[in-house]
Amino acid sequence: MAIKKILLLFLIFFLITNDISAEIKSLKNNKTNVRLGPDISYPIKWKYKKKYLPVKIIDKHYNWRKIKDFENDTGWIHISQLSNKKTVISIEENVLVFSKPTIFSRPVKKLSQNYSLILKKCSGNWCKVKNKNVIGWVQKDKLWGKFSNQ
Repeated sequence: MAIKKILLLFLIFFLITNDISAEIKSLKNNKTNVRLGPDISYPIKWKYKKKYLPVKIIDKHYNWRKIKDFENDTGWIHISQLSNKKTVISIEENVLVFSKPTIFSRPVKKLSQNYSLILKKCSGNWCKVKNKNVIGWVQKDKLWGKFSNQ
């Protein structure tokens, strides 16, 4: 009976830590094929057409990674298409970018949903982000991706 309890606790611990330790990468190129399985022989499920899109690694098979995006869509990508660059994506429409990490500062830009940004740093509930069109601070709960503590 004690062995069953230990195995059950180990299984629960493994499941919890496995999800917490999931890696987040970003797409390296503007066009990335997502496949049904971990090989070039599998058909293309869809194509991403956005560089720096953050994706969560949920499984590995040799040089292939099963990914999940912010919409919970899953598929397989070759590791050559992934980057370690810390990126985030806006998960709502009309997300404001501020000049400082406070809502009382000057708004710099209004972002559309699914807007990709490079993460510079996070401080409390705010993240400093940038891309070629904007640099500023966004509330962390309006973003999905790789934050500093990951």
